[in-house]
Amino acid sequence: MPMPHRIQMQLIKRRLVGKEGSARLKELRAVLSDLPDYKNGPYADIRKWVLAEMAATRGRAKVLHRDSLSVRKEGAAQIAVVGPPNAGKSSLLQALSSVQIRTGDYAFTTTRPVPALTRIKGVLVQLVEIPGLIEGAHDDRGGGRALLGVARGADVLVVCHDSSAPVDALGTVLAELDLAGIERPGLLVATKADEAPAGSLDRLARAAGGMSAVAVSVLDDRSLDALRDAIWDLTGLRRVFLRQGDRLEDEPRAYRPPVRVLDVADSIHHDLAARCAGARVWGESARFPGQRVGRHHELADGDTVEILD
Repeated sequence: MPMPHRIQMQLIKRRLVGKEGSARLKELRAVLSDLPDYKNGPYADIRKWVLAEMAATRGRAKVLHRDSLSVRKEGAAQIAVVGPPNAGKSSLLQALSSVQIRTGDYAFTTTRPVPALTRIKGVLVQLVEIPGLIEGAHDDRGGGRALLGVARGADVLVVCHDSSAPVDALGTVLAELDLAGIERPGLLVATKADEAPAGSLDRLARAAGGMSAVAVSVLDDRSLDALRDAIWDLTGLRRVFLRQGDRLEDEPRAYRPPVRVLDVADSIHHDLAARCAGARVWGESARFPGQRVGRHHELADGDTVEILD
């Protein structure tokens, strides 16, 4: 007897997280072989969805082969990491995720955008390293127009700069973003902080017009945690933990504010939203633990919610 189709669909989507190209196709084929061969009903619809995903994955592979620089969004938010060449972006991405990137003490080690999935505050987000931007990028020098297009499509933009390096290249990157009509990054990441002289962070922050800045070393876990916190704040997302009786979901769900009880119910299933009579809430938005609230109650980051059907 197959499991309920909604649960099966959730498990399939989890299996595909972080997989692209041949790895995604391989996983989709394995999923297809595991599915019951029903001709009608929900499981037949799942088979159609899997086949459509296989076709779409093959199509994306062809597009990428033609040097497209688009990056498929995954996770609750996409964070583009920009900066001049040799600013420590690749090392930072490796430290924040499990992706393996070629690094070196020379410019242009990375030549294409590199996506990597990681968890911040328990929420899956996508980091995308943009290859080093140079003067004239907005006029397509060094293929900059395509790179800036990836940065433009991200939800959050942060800029990296070597803590010990001169500020000229940082000014160039910020100018190129302005010339391309891209909103300025919300965070300056001063990399290689363990090698930097005193006062380096303030020097870079002044050069960036007083932008919020954080000093980071890939060898210092506390500095990486501070960076995660700063990135989370930039996303503006709110985490909601779902509860059903005594069972609490292991991972939070992320929503863009304002998020109401009704929004959470709708994200689980449209039918549940239609039947939702409110919720019991634990957390900052509740006056006391387990408070019963209405459908339109606005939730705070970190709240636990039990939808009342």
